[in-house]
Formats: sequence, structure tokens, C-alpha cells
Amino acid sequence: MSFDFADLAELSSEVSRSISAENPDGSKSGGALEDPQGTGPAKRLGKGWKVRPCIDLPPEETIELARISGPGTIKHIWITADSKSYRTSILRFYWDDEVTPSVEVPLGDFFACTHGLRYSVNSLPVAVNPSGGFNCYWPMPFRRSARITIENLSSKQVQGFFYQINYSLAPVSPTAAYFHASWRRSMTTRENPEHVILDGVQGNGHYVGTVAAWTQFSNGWWGEGEVKFFLDGERDPTICTTGTEDYFGGAWCFGETFSAPFCGYPLWRREEGEVPRHGLYRWHLPDPIRFSQSLKVTLQALGWYPDGTFQPLTDDIATVAYWYQGEPHKDFSAKYTLEKLWAR
Repeated sequence: MSFDFADLAELSSEVSRSISAENPDGSKSGGALEDPQGTGPAKRLGKGWKVRPCIDLPPEETIELARISGPGTIKHIWITADSKSYRTSILRFYWDDEVTPSVEVPLGDFFACTHGLRYSVNSLPVAVNPSGGFNCYWPMPFRRSARITIENLSSKQVQGFFYQINYSLAPVSPTAAYFHASWRRSMTTRENPEHVILDGVQGNGHYVGTVAAWTQFSNGWWGEGEVKFFLDGERDPTICTTGTEDYFGGAWCFGETFSAPFCGYPLWRREEGEVPRHGLYRWHLPDPIRFSQSLKVTLQALGWYPDGTFQPLTDDIATVAYWYQGEPHKDFSAKYTLEKLWAR
């Protein structure tokens, strides 16, 4: 992911388009065409004003947010919604008429807001601004089509779902890869204190980011484990970090939260009567991890015994993996239920 301010001075044949509740198909001159309802806030203004700024998500249904004919590139996505939907709604992105999604992630976790909680994130590819303004700047090229859906798993309607998808229509480089993201959750055990962030990726591509939601079930420090990258079928990893806080850009057990352009620890929640919860992110923008055949990524859950040796931990860990690769991709879609998604 790169951007040069000098590019802003260059003229381009790209065609700018945007999809929102006010222009659901992104058509030219297609914005703000809804007629005001007799009781709505725009009833005195008429057509062409703020008539349909948002939609509602019906219970237990999937809504199509965007369907775009390419070639083109999604440049920016903005969403805001009730925080109760962060872990009850699933975002899915499909490229070039594929059957299985290239992106399948709970709404909040995709924007690094973990555990279904609302907090701010100040990074380059993802920003969450007050109060609950989700922004995504990952470039997402497509050659034939792009389709974005959101599924509301809840039995209750999500009212006031706002969204804006900004994209350009222009030829895509023949070497451009497709954006992917996948969510996984597991309970580590003393016998196997390891969470798999990503596995089964086949093809040529590069890994660009990790979001982690860590629920702590033990006293003391929880992040002594390593993050490991297994490239192109290797049994032992070439890339292995020295500890959890080290991978996410901190040191010495953090001690405080922070949010930076490439890495952050924006959530450290310690409330009476609750288990401790942590939210972290790491973007591999200046250092993407390249693979040519396959990729597997794992995370260990380790603390300390009183005698100074490592203690395997039983913790609840959920992660989002972000990567680019050539299509086709292996099907990593899953059957989600609220029980699998709810935070502790």
C-alpha cells in the first residue's frame, strides 16, 4: 500500500464514483433522488436534500451494499452503526463474480474494533474516529466486478446503518492482487496454547495485517508468546517474532495503550466483574510478508509461572488476517452463529 502526494497533481482518466444510501448503485447523477416522506425530517425541503442517509438491516437477512462493474478499485469505505451490531453483523466482499467471499469478517473486527466494543483507532489503512466512524483505506482492485454484502445475524433490526463506498473506474494493473480478510476464533489450551491466525492460503501474494481480540483468563502477563509465519510449505518458520507485544510494536508488557500508523494497542479494558480484554493491530505496510505458494500464521498464548518459566495459557483469542493474493483463493467461508461471535 503506497501513496505519494505528488500523484495528486497528475491528471487521470479515472472515473470517480460513490455508493451510499443516497445513491445505492453509484450511477452518474444518481445521488439524492429519493422523494421525502410525509413525516420524515426532509418533509419541508423536498427532493434533492438529505432524504435517505442510511438504511436499516432487517433481522436475520443479508443486504447487498454494493454491486459494481469493473475494472476499478475501491479506495475508501466509511461505515457507522450501533455498536451492538459490531459482533452480530458479517461483512463479505466478492471479486469478479466469485462464489465464495474474499473477505468475511464481523463488522467491528474488520475495522479493528474488537470484542464488540467502540473505541478509537488512529492508523493509516484503518481509522475509527469519534464516535464510531469506521474508515478503511485498503486499496481493493477488481477486474470484472465487486460485490459487498452485510448479514445481520441478530433477531433484531439494526436501525440507522450508514455507509459510503468510494471507488474509481479505470484499468487495473495485470500484476495487481486481490484483497482478502478472514476472521478466526479459538480457545487455547495448556496442552496446545496456540491460535491459528491464518492457514490454507494457496497461491502467490503478501500478508499485510493482523487484528487481535484477546480475552485473558489468567492473572499476570498474557503476551509472552510468539507470532510465526510459515512460508511456502515450510515446517519451521523463517519469520518468528520475540513476543506478542513486540509483534504489535510495543515492548515490556505495554503498560499503556497507544494507536500509531502501523501498529497499536488501543484497547485495554479492565472493569470490575469482567475478564480483562485487549485489542491490538499490526499493519505490514512497509514490510509486507511475501509468499509464492502458501502461507500459515500462528500466535502463541504464554505467560509466566512463579519460578520464571513459561506458562501455557487458556485464553479466548479472535483475529483478523489481511492479505493480497492472486485468484482463485481457497474457500475459507464459515457458518456463523451469534454464540460463536459474542464476546465474553
